[in-house]
Amino acid sequence: MSHEKAVTACVVVIGNEILSGRTQDANLSYLALALNSVGVRVREARVIPDDPDTIIATVNEVRAKFDYVFTTGGIGPTHDDITSLCIARAFGVPLILHPEAKALLEMHYRQGELNEARLRMAHVPEGAELLLNPVSRAPGFRIGNVFVLPGVPLVMQAIFDGFKHILAGGKTVLSRSITCALLEGRIAADLGTIQDGYPCVEIGSYPFFGQGAYGTCLVLRTTDQALLDAAAAEVRAMIRKHGGEPSPENTGA
Repeated sequence: MSHEKAVTACVVVIGNEILSGRTQDANLSYLALALNSVGVRVREARVIPDDPDTIIATVNEVRAKFDYVFTTGGIGPTHDDITSLCIARAFGVPLILHPEAKALLEMHYRQGELNEARLRMAHVPEGAELLLNPVSRAPGFRIGNVFVLPGVPLVMQAIFDGFKHILAGGKTVLSRSITCALLEGRIAADLGTIQDGYPCVEIGSYPFFGQGAYGTCLVLRTTDQALLDAAAAEVRAMIRKHGGEPSPENTGA
């Protein structure tokens, strides 16, 4: 997209319920948008099962490849919540009962309610830093460049929002969306020429159909505002050349 070094991230979604289709993931889109707002670009996302070997191998692979890794799911109180143990094994450290995490749970639950199952949520890899949870108190944690978060979207978002300011990001990716009532096959050649002229601008073409309407949405993304403006102007001119009328431009991440 541009020649400066990007700060990159991988999101690892952990859970058999996601892979089975029983639960729809809502965390990836939130993380991708929120990370871009602080200059961290999600370059890859993986959805993996609750399988120890898969979790360990995946985490070790992506933490060596990306600046940041964010996992979601598998840190609750039940037998299939194995993410914390797997992260500990990936880093080669023991899983310990963290005294601060235990204290947080003791303050949250009434006397006698903090059973062994719930106490599982206070176990983290040795050396991990807690990520505070303002909703249900059971913390996430960070070890190395890996941030381990729960799968419940409301809780995941609250924990993430509490620490995102510490992330060291690069430039934020800017975007411009332009739609027109032209089929993408009609504009494909000229769009390719514009892309060749702007190698630092990522241009995506997304056709749409439905309810009697059809057309193409063109999305331009770069970290350079001047390049974005120039490329968008050429796209709009190209659409008019083919007899279409570009929509008002929408900006975003």
